[in-house]
Amino acid sequence: MKTIAVIPSRYGSTRFPGKSLAPICGKPLVRWVVEACLKARTLDEVIVATDDERIAAAVSGSGARAVMTPSDLPSGTDRVAAAASAGPGDVVVNVQGDEPLIDPALIDRVADALRLDRDGRFQMATASTPIRSAADLAAPSVVKVVTAADGGALYFSRHAIPFRRDGEPDLSTGLWQRHIGIYAYRGDFLARLVSTPPCALELSEKLEQLRAMWLGGRIAVVQTDEPGVGVDRPEDVPVVEALIARRAK
Repeated sequence: MKTIAVIPSRYGSTRFPGKSLAPICGKPLVRWVVEACLKARTLDEVIVATDDERIAAAVSGSGARAVMTPSDLPSGTDRVAAAASAGPGDVVVNVQGDEPLIDPALIDRVADALRLDRDGRFQMATASTPIRSAADLAAPSVVKVVTAADGGALYFSRHAIPFRRDGEPDLSTGLWQRHIGIYAYRGDFLARLVSTPPCALELSEKLEQLRAMWLGGRIAVVQTDEPGVGVDRPEDVPVVEALIARRAK
């Protein structure tokens, strides 16, 4: 069994074209993500799945392998599946290409949720963090997840779930969780996922993980205190650079 991290890195981002190459403290964004993955102890290989030779060139010599994938793939998950060429027993970790500060320990914990699941209870794994503000709870851009007693996801939604019937939600309880977009898949389930068209739940919420649940896949949810910081727009670059400088002190 191999554990493979794949970083989907498409050039044509709608809000920030070419952001994978955006310099962060003098280094392309994609290199920061690669270096974080290389610090994870569980990974046998790190792959950057891209559709652009410039991104592949930026990865050269980093310790990761660039794999060229078609530019017309419908999603990052399809790009991950195409690049990984994973066997049924492999674990594939989809690490978002716009999170230069991703914690290597979180990558390990998400991978281990499948690697150490000897009974095969879960076909996927992801992460969540407590929601700390009413604004985040109400925001459709903040995806929420509700879990079962064994840590498996019950549902993901852009709506504020669980609904609080009496009074205001007490966010100090940790009951309201924000989904973090890192995923691990068993190789055979990833192949099944990308070969299945989107279901009605996914199309309604615009959340791909609902297709996995609709197929009967169970998703382990690892909890962390850190929500992560992504680079979504050019104005996010100085914010991330300030955080990197603060960590270096």
